[in-house]
This record gives sequence, structure tokens and C-alpha cells, in this order.
Amino acid sequence: MYQKLLDITEEHARLNERMSTQEVASNPSEFAKVAKAQSELNAVVQSFAKYQDAESRSKEAETILSDESDAELREMAEVERDETKVELDSYEQELKVLLIPKDPNDSKNTIVEIRAGTGGDEAGLFASDLFKMYERFAELKHWKIDILNSNPTGLGGFKEITFKIDGDNVYSQMKFEGGGHRVQRVPATESQGRVHTSAATVAVLPEAEAVDIEVDPSDLQIDVYRSSGPGGQSVNTTDSAVRITHKPTGVVVTCQDEKSQHKNKAKALQVLRARLLQAKQDEEAALRSDERRSQVGSGDRSERIRTYNFPQNRLTDHRINLTLHRLEQVMQGELQEVVDALVTADRASHLAAES
Repeated sequence: MYQKLLDITEEHARLNERMSTQEVASNPSEFAKVAKAQSELNAVVQSFAKYQDAESRSKEAETILSDESDAELREMAEVERDETKVELDSYEQELKVLLIPKDPNDSKNTIVEIRAGTGGDEAGLFASDLFKMYERFAELKHWKIDILNSNPTGLGGFKEITFKIDGDNVYSQMKFEGGGHRVQRVPATESQGRVHTSAATVAVLPEAEAVDIEVDPSDLQIDVYRSSGPGGQSVNTTDSAVRITHKPTGVVVTCQDEKSQHKNKAKALQVLRARLLQAKQDEEAALRSDERRSQVGSGDRSERIRTYNFPQNRLTDHRINLTLHRLEQVMQGELQEVVDALVTADRASHLAAES
């Protein structure tokens, strides 16, 4: 690890020199590229510098203890040695975390798909509640949400809703939301006051740029039709809704939220590219094979990563055995505590795998 840290420090210095050259400084796009590469190494370099400083002080203390006969100086050296040992252990753990290979998708914008599962109308309402939770979380993070497609129910819920989140490092925060979500509560339509269990599924996909995934136009079947709302009521009188089928894979994406056929087509292509990129990355990484399918599941009550129990004001994330008795606040978008716990658990599993 030490040699790797020395190499990173050297690369950081080289990038710093490049930024000051006329060639890079006069080219805004190249300057931004080099500056981004350098900034990604800043945390490691700064932490390693602190480690080296503590290491130097530790060696100095050991030298004093081996050569010095003065009792007072030896006592001071012993204190310094013990303090620097604690510092070194702390910096070493910090550096191990910083050296965990970053997910290349972490900085990407994200496409989220929510679908109502088992539970009828209540499942549709729960899907809507999940969307509102993510919408409020995005507001707190100063992210922007754009609805790509939705299929509302007559009671204010969603059979499905697809939306994009733009912002800083969105995927790194949202990627653990994929999977089956289960709710336990008394539905508004329940006259006997009985608790019902319903489910919704969430898929989280990194946004794919054109450079990430190439889509051959000849592989696409594009159909247009008239948009409709709940119960088949006409939303507009033009064929603005778009359905795109990727013939080689059979992936189908629909979009009808915009009145413009052109805008619906553009949004549908965004979702299609994201799904195809996910499939490509799953294929390339055998350990993550079929990840999107595992996220979506069947929507059955038994498939779950998280349970939202309203009578007990309790949220439980079953993957990390996290339980919070503040469900009301979480549903208002205060999701950061859950996200942080999942990120920490993920880092711990990476460290365990490398140890």
C-alpha cells in the first residue's frame, strides 16, 4: 500500500505541474479534465501527508528512546510515541477506505424506476409515497428531478413512474435504493382499521451518455400513439406518446408525459440507454450479473430490502439490520442517515474482501 501511495502522490504532483503549463492552461476543456483528475487524488494525498508526518514523529520518538538517558526527555518521547501510534492507526484505516476502487458510475446522474407491486391500489399509493420521498431527498441535496414517464392510478398513486435525478454524485447516494420495498400500514380505504402489507420495486440506473453506449438506430422500433391518463381518458389529441423497442434485446421503453412527441422520444431514449448500459456492465462484471433484475424482482411481498412500518413509525433496512423509529421524517426526505449507513457498510465489505 505504501508504494501505491507514493505513486499517487507523484501523479498528483505531475498533474499539478501540467495545470500550470501553457498547453493545458490555454485549453479550458483539457484544464478541466486535468483539474478533475487532480482533485480526485486530493483526499488521498492529504491523508498520506498526515500519515507521513505522524510516521516521522514516531521514528524521532523511537530514536530518543533508544539513545537518550535523560528521564524527562524519555517520558516526553514515550507520550509522543503512544500518540503517534494512535494517529498512524487512524490514518491507515482512512487511507484504506480512500484506496477502495471507486465505482465509475458514482458521479453520474441517475434514472430511477418505481413500480407498484403486490397490494392493488395501496401498492400504487406506496409507489407514489416513495417517489415523494426521493423528490424531497433530492430537494434537500439540491438535485433536480425530471419525470420521464408515469402511469398514474385513479387514486393518486402510480402503477409506475420513471424519473431522472441530476446533481453531484447522485448515483453514489442512490444506488443502494434498488430492490423491493415493503409497506405495512392501514390503507385509507380500510374501514376495519386492519394493517395491510403492500410492495413496490425500485430500480436505480446510472444515466448513460451517447459515449457510454452506442445505440444503432436500425435496432430500434419506434411506435407513436395517443397519450392517455387514468381510465383511458384522452390527455391530448395528438399521437405524442412514444414506445421504443430495442429489437436485439427486447427492451421496451414508453414515454407519454410530454405533449411533444420529440421530447417523449428523447426521454425514452435516455431510459433505454441507461437500461442497456446497466445490462452491458452487468455482463462485464460477473459478480454483478443480472443486477437490474435482482433490484426489480417480482414485486411480491416477500422480496424486500426495506420495510416501512407506519403503525410503529419504524423503518428497517434488512441488508444491514438498520432500524430507525423515525419513519415520518424519512418519508419527508430525511434519508441521509440510511444512505450513510449503507455506504459505510459497503466500504466495510470492500475492506473485508481485500484483507
